[in-house]
Amino acid sequence: MFKSLLLFFLLIVIAVWANNSSVFFGGDPMVSAKILSHRGLHQTYHRRNLQSKTCTADRIDEPTHGYLENTLPSIKAAFDAGADVVEIDVYLTADKRWAVFHDWTIDCRTDGKGKIRDKTMAELKQLDIGYGYTANGGQTYPFRGKFVGVMPELHEVFDAFPDKRFLVNFKSNDPEEGQEMAKDIKLNQDWREAVWAVYGSPKSVAAALGADKDLAGYSKPILFSCLKQYALWGWSGYVPESCHNTKLSLPNNYAPWLWGWPHKFTERMRAVGTDVILLGPYEKGDPGTVGIDDAAMLKTVPEHFDGYVWTNKPTEIAPLLSARKDRG
Repeated sequence: MFKSLLLFFLLIVIAVWANNSSVFFGGDPMVSAKILSHRGLHQTYHRRNLQSKTCTADRIDEPTHGYLENTLPSIKAAFDAGADVVEIDVYLTADKRWAVFHDWTIDCRTDGKGKIRDKTMAELKQLDIGYGYTANGGQTYPFRGKFVGVMPELHEVFDAFPDKRFLVNFKSNDPEEGQEMAKDIKLNQDWREAVWAVYGSPKSVAAALGADKDLAGYSKPILFSCLKQYALWGWSGYVPESCHNTKLSLPNNYAPWLWGWPHKFTERMRAVGTDVILLGPYEKGDPGTVGIDDAAMLKTVPEHFDGYVWTNKPTEIAPLLSARKDRG
């Protein structure tokens, strides 16, 4: 009796393993990871003692290029480097326009003061958005005077890149912003084509998705709901409804623990209309996202990974991915 139970248990283990192993799947040799460029081509910064409200403009690395995040040249440089999707940040202004800018205030990066939502777009267009950037504790400010009047409005981004896709980040946790975005997308077919997905602050995302059922988007609650249910049922190949028609951003130190990782997992998600985004490692307490930004980190991306690689350095990662595809 004991031997029979042991054999039965062993067969179940083998069946579950075979159903979730990518050993026999292998991946499509013609598939290579796609690139999701965080903030376009931008100035990177060190993460020591980083907090959610830390001004990152005054801790940048020594500049190796002249681009600033969320600007038209930055976005163009990312697409030219090979990005498939560019992530941008948005805020609703006092006159209900969409400013493309990272922070909720203009104090850190610009020569102005105050909240984005209290300024008109015309006022924001007067700012020097490179004013606050320094790599040496304020001894020099290499971008001052070079980025006056260039904070883009969202429609300018979409107009400049009509055939490109964007991941739009709600920085404000205000349902009104989600509702306004859904309304604007419904009124503009070009916007619907441009917005690959929305993500970020939970209330804004929930409001946008609630107002537009055809819009893709995600937030931490959506991710946690999907992954918690998938952890329970994914061994069987079942994909919970909460994982359908969305985007999943996964840290590379957690992703390998998912049922079917990598190829069966991405195949299952693709079958229910969901794209997978692979990030760098997540550590408890880290307020931001770490990118796949160098050759060492790229080794954590499976060969023939059928998803998106989140990177801050598309000019470095794109050639490495291309070379890997040529080898494979």
